[in-house]
Amino acid sequence: MAHRGRRNADEALALAVASGQTLRDAAAANGIGERTATRRRADAAFRRRVAELRGDMVGRALGKMADGMADAADVLRQLLAAGTPPAVRLGAARSLLERGTKLRESVELETRLAELENHAKQEGKR
Repeated sequence: MAHRGRRNADEALALAVASGQTLRDAAAANGIGERTATRRRADAAFRRRVAELRGDMVGRALGKMADGMADAADVLRQLLAAGTPPAVRLGAARSLLERGTKLRESVELETRLAELENHAKQEGKR
């Protein structure tokens, strides 16, 4: 039972650190000694878990942002309409072009990275 308690404490510590708390604050909030928390942080598996939790958090945040992007794009497109002041139209046009280009580059980079990771994984199996 003690082993499960440690595992739960490690998970709580990892979650707190992944959420942005300092190691000292995360340890105190979860009833873990600071020296114990420092030892946990030295463990590669613990650091991987923190990175995994952070990745999940970022992924959820990106999902929420992506959900609103279509609405934001619609608003920008509406600002391009005739009758809108020229300065507003220019700003909307710039924003659409800049953000669209960056988004496309980001998607392409992510795709290429996934392909490279897949290729490396396949090479590692040989």
